[in-house]
Amino acid sequence: MTRRDGTGATGVDPQQLWLSPSRPGRGRKPTFSREAITAAAVALADAEGLEAVTMRRVAAEVGAGVMSLYSYAPDKETLLELMVDHVSGELPLTGPLTGDWRTDLKAIGHLQRALMLRHPWLPTALSTRRTLGPNALAFLERALAALRPTRLDGTTKLEIFSQLTGFVTGHVGYEIAQSAAADQPGRAAAEARYLAAVAADGHHPELAEALSAPGRPLAPEATFTRFLDRLIDGLDASG
Repeated sequence: MTRRDGTGATGVDPQQLWLSPSRPGRGRKPTFSREAITAAAVALADAEGLEAVTMRRVAAEVGAGVMSLYSYAPDKETLLELMVDHVSGELPLTGPLTGDWRTDLKAIGHLQRALMLRHPWLPTALSTRRTLGPNALAFLERALAALRPTRLDGTTKLEIFSQLTGFVTGHVGYEIAQSAAADQPGRAAAEARYLAAVAADGHHPELAEALSAPGRPLAPEATFTRFLDRLIDGLDASG
């Protein structure tokens, strides 16, 4: 069952959202557009977090009444769809692929991470199923082109892109949370003392051995690269 606002038990109707006109065809032409509404919502989320994005706040940003926004974004769920695709337009689509699909996939993963760090609300917004708007589809097309040298079928290629996006989303969400925790005085030192005490209690020999191993660079970029390399290098392209 679909409600009048275009959503239903399965969420936003992608055909209605992306293939229907973005502006009502009747009445006086408004002084704002769906693009302006979306850009205002993105700016709010970038500055204050996703919780700050309400229809009332967005309406105030574009200088409109709340009710006038509902023809463009009938609810916050639809607005989130618009926001996700809006920032997806920042992902570069040009430049030749190397022909080495692993190298190209890793580059795609780094681009996704950079986008999510610019918009820290994005991992949360992507934590539930989203439709594929035009910008997201364009980036998916590039990812599939990167996988063309493999012998994988279409379904597997789509699964790999989904797996990659899920990994980047989860990792960046954790990265952002860790960065916020690091701002709390003494938090890292307290955690280190706790793990040292646990490792020394004799009940966690595997953990003790792991913690005694030489450390690796903890810089966020280096850590992400190691994890991404493990993911992509471990993929089987034999079909």
